[in-house]
Amino acid sequence: MLSNPKALRVRRAAALARKKERVAQARFLVEGPQAVRELLVHRPELAETVYATLGAVSWQHEIDRLASDAEVRLERVSDEVLAAVSETVHPQGVVAVARTWSTPVSEAVRGARLVAVLHEVRDPGNAGAVLRAADAAGADAVVFAGESIDPFHPKVVRSTTGSLFHLPVVVSGGLDELAGELRQAGLTLLAADVRGDDLLGARSEGVLAGAVAWIFGNEARGLSAQDRALADRSLKLPIFGAAESLNLATAASVILYETAFAQRRDA
Repeated sequence: MLSNPKALRVRRAAALARKKERVAQARFLVEGPQAVRELLVHRPELAETVYATLGAVSWQHEIDRLASDAEVRLERVSDEVLAAVSETVHPQGVVAVARTWSTPVSEAVRGARLVAVLHEVRDPGNAGAVLRAADAAGADAVVFAGESIDPFHPKVVRSTTGSLFHLPVVVSGGLDELAGELRQAGLTLLAADVRGDDLLGARSEGVLAGAVAWIFGNEARGLSAQDRALADRSLKLPIFGAAESLNLATAASVILYETAFAQRRDA
């Protein structure tokens, strides 16, 4: 059992909480039994090492079997070592180190019908929740554009609860270049913006039934006029009650599902 929290490989793994180290090592952390399971089931080629405590927990045998089947190194560690590697206050008994990856935008969106673009989204919980909603709605890809948070940030990874490993996730540069690549793939660009047209009207017109890429902006500022100009159309969710607005993750979830419903209804 690995019991020394100051061991070099433990310190290297713990350092992956910082973006600089994730970039330098081309590795990231995957915490918790659900996320580690999804990694080993859906992207086992990315998994490098699984650190797990030894305890009478329901997931133990499955994680052990999946790691063995994928020929991934499994390290038994003490609670102190797991606490040193984990970024959470109450670790759930297992953390994996996985390799990061990079997918070209053109490859990820080729033939896509539904793409979610996060532009300048900074909150890891929001980013992870939108990625999870995109996965649930059957999106073909999620793009982190501009100065959005790193999709391999530990909090983003945790909040996706494994969806990070289910669909192409792309890190892109500026929205202007990205817009051209999305259009080249045959996607209509829709900006989610409170100054846009009513979503219900656009749905009635059949706009959502086609191949679309939704652009979601920064939590506080939304999308700039320049960003909105890059889209084919700006649309907003109607507010029927007294709420001033919806937060990014909730609004994105509704929009993505509305689009998924429209695309399947007319399929």
